[in-house]
Amino acid sequence: MSLIGGAASAASTTEPTTASGTAKEKLDNDLNQFLTLLTTQLKNQDPLDPMDSTEFTSQLVQFASVEQQIYQNSNLEKLVSYQETNQVSSMVNFIDKKVQVDGTNLPLENGQAEFTYTMPAGAKSASIIIRDPSGLSVYEQDADLSQGEHQFTWNAQASNGGTAPDGAYQVTVTGLDNQGEILEISQTVFGRVTGIGIDNGETTLFMGDIEVPQAKVLAVKQPSSASN
Repeated sequence: MSLIGGAASAASTTEPTTASGTAKEKLDNDLNQFLTLLTTQLKNQDPLDPMDSTEFTSQLVQFASVEQQIYQNSNLEKLVSYQETNQVSSMVNFIDKKVQVDGTNLPLENGQAEFTYTMPAGAKSASIIIRDPSGLSVYEQDADLSQGEHQFTWNAQASNGGTAPDGAYQVTVTGLDNQGEILEISQTVFGRVTGIGIDNGETTLFMGDIEVPQAKVLAVKQPSSASN
């Protein structure tokens, strides 16, 4: 993974093996074996009945054709790599910006975490539950049942009276309607971008230890210098 910023572990300095490089190595081995076999056959052929050159000439042409294809694939891999690098470079300005993301992975930074949930009409009951990385509930409270979007700021206070440490959490808002059916409650989270990377060709943002695909980013804004 290509990575810029202060999140996640440092990228390895070892150059990854490309598909075209592996294919080229295999082709070289196959060609060497073919030439060794061909040389042996030529040395041991009957001078009065020499080998037909048509077959091995055709095989050499095939090797050349495969080598050309590998060369083209190698250039394509380089082009993709350059494009990924340009993508990361173009996203550098996101670092330290506050983003709103579609999802439930919630970063707690400097004792604050912020998220929204959109309550549909007809809610009878609903709860906000925040869990730590091990899946244990650290905070719970009733959600606002009124229809529409609600913004919530968690100040790291745990239900047991303690204070939750900064890190990655998960927030879920669940509810039931008047018929006892589960409600579909959409959620977004806010966080500060700490790094940019490429994962399997897709640009990703890091909010601390939380990795977010660029496609899930809904808004970007300059964070306030003052605490909310």
